[in-house]
Amino acid sequence: MSAARCCSPPQALAGIFVWHLKKTGIRQVPCQFVHLCRAPNDRLITFQYFNFLRRMYVTQYNKDLSQRVKPKSDSVVSPFRESQLDQERKVIHKITPISPVHQPLSELREIKSAAEIGDPATPLAAKSKEEGQWREMKLRLDDLPGILARLSKIKLTALVVSTASAGFAMAPVPFDLPCFLLASLGTGLASCAANSINQFFEVPFDSNMNRTKNRPLVRGQISPLLAVCFAASCGVPGIALLTMGVNPLTGALGAFNIFLYTCCYTPMKRMSIANTWVGAVVGAIPPVMGWTAATGSLDAGALLLGGILYSWQFPHFNALSWGLREDYSRGGYCMMSVTHPALCRRVALRHCVALIGLCTVAPILDITTWTFPIISLPLNLYISYLGFRFYREADRSSSRKLFFCSLWHLPLLLLVMFSCKKSLLEKEEQGDALSGSHGRAMEIRLP
Repeated sequence: MSAARCCSPPQALAGIFVWHLKKTGIRQVPCQFVHLCRAPNDRLITFQYFNFLRRMYVTQYNKDLSQRVKPKSDSVVSPFRESQLDQERKVIHKITPISPVHQPLSELREIKSAAEIGDPATPLAAKSKEEGQWREMKLRLDDLPGILARLSKIKLTALVVSTASAGFAMAPVPFDLPCFLLASLGTGLASCAANSINQFFEVPFDSNMNRTKNRPLVRGQISPLLAVCFAASCGVPGIALLTMGVNPLTGALGAFNIFLYTCCYTPMKRMSIANTWVGAVVGAIPPVMGWTAATGSLDAGALLLGGILYSWQFPHFNALSWGLREDYSRGGYCMMSVTHPALCRRVALRHCVALIGLCTVAPILDITTWTFPIISLPLNLYISYLGFRFYREADRSSSRKLFFCSLWHLPLLLLVMFSCKKSLLEKEEQGDALSGSHGRAMEIRLP
């Protein structure tokens, strides 16, 4: 009959409630909302509590609210896209055999364990197996001269021969070219023999040092037997040339120097810092050999030249060893720069100053004129200044400057000394004058 009869009582009540809300909603809803949001203790609610009420409302009045995962619709792939995907699969198939640069830690551990076990399937195990095995070194004749030159320390040998030549040139006798050539050749062969034996003894220690790890015996470029044979083939003819071609005194000095370098200095490098003083004696003998080769006797001039070389070696070697302290300690060598650094610097400075005094003694011994100590004074003062800086600063920069200064200081000092050498005629005139004055004195004394 009417629409109200068709509706049930609950539906009618709901309709009346909706009509009431529409009529009073604009004016009363804000007040009711503020009233509902007041706390029991009549304080306004905070933002966190408002969120809490909102969540409670959602859970109580929207119990059917839930998240549902929609199934992904299958997209239609175009034929062009299918061909592109096939190409990508082909590219991926080609790239997959390449191993990544950074392998996972688990894979590295597996490879390492397989290499330790000795699994030949792993490349690391095969590589370690090849490195652990002895490999035959093929020696070519084209490489042999260079290997033997490094075995004999050709640069050091050239320095030894040059100092021996300076001693021969400074001798107060006429220059004898055949004797000079024989003395130089014999001294060079003796030096090659001593250096080769030194490298033969120090192979296990040289392998621990960056400075000497590339030597021929360390790298296996030459066998120890061949190195010993080369040393014998240099030492025996060298001493024979000095003994029979020059004089026995020079040959004895050469043999003693080989013994001192190989049997005293080489083992003492791992025992005591006294090896530096022994090595200085070894370096001082070659100019003495040159003097004895020319004169056949040990004079004051020979000892003076030996003293200059002896003092020069301390700033030279101490400055060099200062920059190689890590290498020497790694190799097990007992050097002043490693165990006594303060003493290393003091000794270098002392012998720099000692060079000034030794150069002053040369005209007193009638070896040079008085112009030699005057001309050599700036050279000796400069190396003394660098020695003082090395003593005060004790750093790598000052040691390098002192070392490089010593490289040009010695040849320049010997050249100045040779240019200021007293000529043989002047000495003969002085000898005649002394003999004439002595004769006149004897005549006056006689009745």
